[in-house]
Amino acid sequence: MEDVMTITPLGAGQEVGRSCHLLEFRGMKIMLDCGIHPGYEGMNGLPFLDQVEPDQIDVLLVTHFHLDHAASLPYLTERTSFKGRIFMTHPTKAVLRLLLGDYIRLLQSKNAKPEDVLYTEAELQSCIQKIELIDYHTTVTMGGLGFHALNAGHVLGACMFWMDIGGRTVLYTGDYSMEDDRHLMAAELPEKKPDVLICESTYGVQVHASKAEREARFTGTVERIISRGGRCLIPVFALGRAQELLLILDEYWQENPHLQNIPIWYASKLASRALRVYQTYANMMNARIRAQMDVSNPFSFKYIQNLKSIDVNSFDDSGPSVVFASPGMLQSGVSRQLFDRWATDQKNGVVIAGYAVEHTLAKEIMNQPKEVVTMEGRRQPLNCLVDYVSFSAHVDFVQNRTFITQVAPKHIILVHGQKDEMGRLKSALLLQYRQLPENKRPTITMPPNLQTVSLKFARRVSAKVMGSLAMRESEPVKGEEISGILVTHNFQSKIVKPEDLATYTPLRLGSITSKLHVPFAGSVETLRLFLKEMFMGVTETQLEAEDGDNEVVPFKFSLHDNKVSVTVGNRKGIAVVEWEASPAADVIADALIALLMHAQSSAASIRLSSQPHHHPKADNDEPSAKKQRSNEEDLTENRLKLIKGILKDQFANVEAVYEGNTGTYEITTDCGLESKVSEEEKLVCTVKVNFDDASGSYAEISVECEDEKLATNVRECLRNLTVAFAPIKAP
Repeated sequence: MEDVMTITPLGAGQEVGRSCHLLEFRGMKIMLDCGIHPGYEGMNGLPFLDQVEPDQIDVLLVTHFHLDHAASLPYLTERTSFKGRIFMTHPTKAVLRLLLGDYIRLLQSKNAKPEDVLYTEAELQSCIQKIELIDYHTTVTMGGLGFHALNAGHVLGACMFWMDIGGRTVLYTGDYSMEDDRHLMAAELPEKKPDVLICESTYGVQVHASKAEREARFTGTVERIISRGGRCLIPVFALGRAQELLLILDEYWQENPHLQNIPIWYASKLASRALRVYQTYANMMNARIRAQMDVSNPFSFKYIQNLKSIDVNSFDDSGPSVVFASPGMLQSGVSRQLFDRWATDQKNGVVIAGYAVEHTLAKEIMNQPKEVVTMEGRRQPLNCLVDYVSFSAHVDFVQNRTFITQVAPKHIILVHGQKDEMGRLKSALLLQYRQLPENKRPTITMPPNLQTVSLKFARRVSAKVMGSLAMRESEPVKGEEISGILVTHNFQSKIVKPEDLATYTPLRLGSITSKLHVPFAGSVETLRLFLKEMFMGVTETQLEAEDGDNEVVPFKFSLHDNKVSVTVGNRKGIAVVEWEASPAADVIADALIALLMHAQSSAASIRLSSQPHHHPKADNDEPSAKKQRSNEEDLTENRLKLIKGILKDQFANVEAVYEGNTGTYEITTDCGLESKVSEEEKLVCTVKVNFDDASGSYAEISVECEDEKLATNVRECLRNLTVAFAPIKAP
């Protein structure tokens, strides 16, 4: 048996932005991240949520607070039918609330069209209340899904998600970093090897310069700009890489007194609140920050000030200065306003310190165009310096390849990368794995948005024997049958005895009782004989009549350990069959109903039932049938009496004499006469049956009658009796 796992990118498939992936396996639907594309506005920036049924998604796992991974979350929860659970780390939730509140205010300041406002402040607050928190290495179980978070580096609180579902494992990296920086630890490796790795491929086969080289280039570029009297703009997101760059520049200013008269501004309304979040979660940062916290607050900067407004009355930018401003892609906000103001002066400069997404101004100016378009729509020359120094907290090719090799997955799915960069990474990985035997090479795919990747897995079938079944004194031998109930819950199977269900499973024992009313016009005596001939262990109970005028004594016959019963006599013309539903009881109940129909099928039975019913008297010296009959009647006698019942139903007037194993029956009837001499003329047929108790069969049956036609009818009746009504014995 095979199981199929599907992974469908709803965003970040051969692109960077609006990360969102749908994983489906064994009835579970898991969404991984739900971001916005910073290069598009309004609905165009959403993941392709219209291609899924949000109300069928069981859980959403958010890796970190960046807008391209989390900004569509309130839209999903408040404006679709999504009812699943949402998980993220503590810092991610704290920072996300700040970032998305700022995102809403930014749209309002731009006088965005109503259709471009994806959610309101009230909807954001409602969304935040639905988020559940998860700590690193704490496993959460949801039905058949178990998952835990691993530190991913990248930004404060960022995590990878390790998922175990239906016996298969998946690792989703989100964005991750494999090197320590000034405040964060590198991503950690999982303890096990996953079946599937969903991995970012942002930088493809690019290799970053060393950390020391990048810092030297960054600080050198900033100093070169301000030394010639220029203003240096560093567009950053309010939280993330901004904190790393602030630490670097504050330390550089401290080491270079000649720069200390040049102001460094942090132009973000979130500045103070963001830094408080970082101070709160300093214990989740690296050893350097934790040690420094014992002495002083590392995020209480000495040379960096908060810039609350860039109005000309509040901010004098006539001289050299350094300004950190958000957002990082220069699409709008303070960073765009300052860029428009400073771009024409060749003394000024812009330092792009992170990854620039396609279709954004930050990406555009990296190609050094001669002109740019301002937010007001006018064209102006681009004269300022534009430099790119990669402080993006994404892995480069070497780090990504090393991580993938160490993780050693069976299947690799590349996401979060431009098509060309992703293709180069895929080719490099295929080349690396070419040295392995073909059956040991992982599959590598790079699906575009909405292209589903299907992975087939052989289903692992196993079950744990638990409870009293597992407490045997001896080991079972080959071929020995062990019976129990197989229970599968959350993809885990157990075999237990019925009495252990409540202890080892959420199940409880129950039963279903079926009741069927069957038309019955036959006699109780005939039914009694039929039952005791057909079934072993039939018990009989005389009941009180529900109707005081009832002329027929009601009886209840029970069989199959009292799990099947038939009651006759309480209601005229009705037999009530009751049984506890089970495979065996259902079969016996079916046989009992067929027997009821047969016991009344003869013309004689129907004729007799049309008359007022009187309980038949017992033969010979047998006590009245109104008294409870003995449950220990001799089986041979029952069979001989059964013959009388059959003959009586067929031929009306039958007298019987029993001696031991022999029954002699005298039939007097006018049926079957080929010719009648007078109305009073009757035929007499004598039947003798000898039953051999030892052999379990009728030893001898003789029929003597002057009329051959009647004799033939009697013989046929007895032949059918001996063939069809051999006793059914318990196995």
